[in-house]
Amino acid sequence: MKLNSKIYIAGHRGLVGSAIFENLKAKGYSNLLFRTHAELDLTNQNEVKIFFEVEKPDFVILAAAKVGGIVANNKYRADFIYENIMIQNNVIHQSYLQGVKKLLFLGSTCIYPKNTDQPMVEESLLTSELEYTNEPYAIAKISGIKMCESYNLQYGTNFVSVMPTNLYGPNDNFDLEKSHVLPALIRKIHLGKCLRQNEWNSIKSDLDKNPIEGIKSDSNKAQITEILLKYGVSKDSVEIWGSGKPMREFLWSEDMADACVFLLKNRNFNDTFDSENTEIRNTHINIGTGVDVSIKDLAKLIKKEVGYKGSFIFNTSKPDGTMKKLTDVSKLNGLGWKHKVSLEKGVEKMYAWYLSE
Repeated sequence: MKLNSKIYIAGHRGLVGSAIFENLKAKGYSNLLFRTHAELDLTNQNEVKIFFEVEKPDFVILAAAKVGGIVANNKYRADFIYENIMIQNNVIHQSYLQGVKKLLFLGSTCIYPKNTDQPMVEESLLTSELEYTNEPYAIAKISGIKMCESYNLQYGTNFVSVMPTNLYGPNDNFDLEKSHVLPALIRKIHLGKCLRQNEWNSIKSDLDKNPIEGIKSDSNKAQITEILLKYGVSKDSVEIWGSGKPMREFLWSEDMADACVFLLKNRNFNDTFDSENTEIRNTHINIGTGVDVSIKDLAKLIKKEVGYKGSFIFNTSKPDGTMKKLTDVSKLNGLGWKHKVSLEKGVEKMYAWYLSE
């Protein structure tokens, strides 16, 4: 991959795509191609066809996806499976037709069975049933893996699939209905601190940037207090869904981006499997830290960083999801890459970014 290679980043504004965009730019790649959703609807087959025929990118990073936390995944099941499969089908197929040199497809570790052995190895894919709450999204991502794998085997393409663990970092989603657990906890605990310290200007500034169900700074204090309480935030406590016992692994998004660029530059599809195998499968690569933490301990870590003095209430009437999700990253490490940012340092960086943005 040359510094002037034309590299199309699908989903350049999201958490994943923006981190990869910044990493490439910092490394001197100057011919970066992207489109907003308004400019190019990736679910529209004809629009994607025309885009690839005109632009003819050398490399493609498929980071565009409909993503969300446990609530959104369970509530918008049809949207998650339809939109993700449409995006993948269109981009992967056109990459083949237009002779893209290498494509990097990004999925998620939710592809693995609910009760698989821990840590999760690539070979455990499709060995038993998925976690129900995110099954449609997981099936879409599994389809993307198998599509890349199948095109490689039938057409000789060079499409590599990577499965990052739970990501967090700049440009994360802090919408309390749709965000993942770490950014949601940072925002809820921050707002709890502001309520406790009577910092209404900070609360109103937060709501102006990211309204909650239409509630912004022009709402009165009673309305703001009511909507925050609906999401479990008060001056005395912050509600956390579930028991707090589930174990989760978290990766700083800039580390993830560095891993992706490393693989794009240095590794190919043929590096992802044993050539002596008669059946080629599970060629995807986990991207993670290989270290996990309980949701309860994560909340304590964020609480300490934010400086919140209230307590936590664990709402056990809400689902925990899978009790443990830890990736085996020996395949990635064996290919030559390892993470750099610890969770403690990452939470510090994340909260500083949140306050500045």
